[in-house]
Amino acid sequence: MKEFMIATASTADLPITYLKEHQIPFISYSYTLNDHIYLDDCSEESQRRLFNAMRLGIQPNTSQISEYAYEEFFRNLAKQGKDILFMDMARAVSKSIHNAEKAIQTVAQEFPNIQIQMVESYSITAGLALLVKHLVHLKETGSSYEECVQWAKDHALEYVHHFMVEDLKWLRKGGRLSNASAIVGSLLSIKPLIYLDQFGALISKRTVRGRKHCLKELLTWIEEDFTENTYQEELAIIHADCLEEAQKIREELLSLYPKLKPDLVIITSLGPTIASHVGPDFIGIAYRGKKREA
Repeated sequence: MKEFMIATASTADLPITYLKEHQIPFISYSYTLNDHIYLDDCSEESQRRLFNAMRLGIQPNTSQISEYAYEEFFRNLAKQGKDILFMDMARAVSKSIHNAEKAIQTVAQEFPNIQIQMVESYSITAGLALLVKHLVHLKETGSSYEECVQWAKDHALEYVHHFMVEDLKWLRKGGRLSNASAIVGSLLSIKPLIYLDQFGALISKRTVRGRKHCLKELLTWIEEDFTENTYQEELAIIHADCLEEAQKIREELLSLYPKLKPDLVIITSLGPTIASHVGPDFIGIAYRGKKREA
C-alpha cells in the first residue's frame, strides 16, 4: 500500500505538540496587528499575543492564503513521494479554499504520480480538529488513502459546532454585523448562539441576554445533536482566553451528561485566525453527532 499523509491548516487549532507527534504538516493563515504581519503557527505565544492586543481594543485583520503559498506548500509535500489528503476549514467561511483548489491542480500536473485531494470539511477550529484526528487515527490503524478520503466525504457533516460570542463589537469590526446591531446588542448584553449549517456557514440560532444565561442555553442546546458517537469519541470545548471558564463548563457537561467519558471531554484554545473575528471570551463546543442537513 502506497504511503500517504494527512495535512491541514492552522485553523484546525490543533496543538503543535499533536501536529509534531503525528507528523501532520500544516499551512499557516496570517493575521495583522498594528501593521505587523504574524503567522498563525499554532503556538501558545501566537495566541497570547493576539488576545493581549484584543483586550486592549486593538482590531486584528486576517488574510487569505495566496495561491502561490498553497503551491509551495503542496509542492514541498509532493516531493516526499506520498499521496496527500488535505483538510482545510469550510469553504463557506474562507475564500482561500479557491486558491487551494487552483494550487492543487497546478502541483498535480507537476507530480502526476502523486494524488492530492482536498475534501470539504464543512468545519472550523475544534470541529475540524476532531475530523482531522479521526482521519489520523484511521490512517495509523491501517486504513488506505482511498478509505480515508471516502470516510471524510461520508462523515464530515457529522461534526457539530455550537458557539457563543461574548462581545458583538468584534463581529461588527470584522464586517459580520451592522454597527447599529452591535451597539444595541452590547448595551443589552446580548450574546448570540451560533452554529455551522450544512454548508459550513455560521448561522445565528438565537440571542440570549447575559453570559450566564447564554452558557446555560449552550449546554442544553448541544444535546439536540447528540448520537451514540458523541459518547464514544472526543468532545471539544474551545475557548478564547478563558480557560478557567472552559474548565467549569467541562465539569458541568460531565454532570449534565453522565454518559460522556471524562477522558474524551477535552479543552482546547481558539487560534488567532478565528479569534480575530470573534474576540476574547468566546466559548464553543464541537463533537461528532447528527449529520447536518437542510
